[in-house]
Amino acid sequence: KKTGAKFSYLPYKSGGEAATQLVGSHTEANVNNPSENLEVWRAGQVRALCVFDKERISYTTKVTETQSWNDIPTCKEEGLDVQYLMLRAMFLPGKVSQEQQAFYVDLFQKISQTPEYRDYMEKQALKPIFLNGQEMLKFLEEDDALNKSLMTEAGFAAQ
Repeated sequence: KKTGAKFSYLPYKSGGEAATQLVGSHTEANVNNPSENLEVWRAGQVRALCVFDKERISYTTKVTETQSWNDIPTCKEEGLDVQYLMLRAMFLPGKVSQEQQAFYVDLFQKISQTPEYRDYMEKQALKPIFLNGQEMLKFLEEDDALNKSLMTEAGFAAQ
């Protein structure tokens, strides 16, 4: 909308399939999880244009011969003032006790500090944010409103 460009949503079974379609020139571009385009990026078959965050991906370890995740500019740096973060969250059934909830919040917070978790986050180029309670509710409300707006504008929302 901000550029006047026209985009079509093409549903694929996975980000890997979307990357394959791009490499095969069946699509002109894709919006994908960074890690799902990694192998074809490494092979020089695609190039990363920008990330949809307000800041660059923080990881500076080289993932191709010459580039790290941090070398990819933000879309805003490229002249397109858009932002979007994909939610990755853990949810529990609605009827768990406060003690059960506290147990899992503590557990996930501890897990998020482990070297294995940090390594996973870096390999997947995911942004490590830990939210719970009111912070998480606020994020979910804002994210839900944004997604509703985007889906409505794109014609994907049920009327």
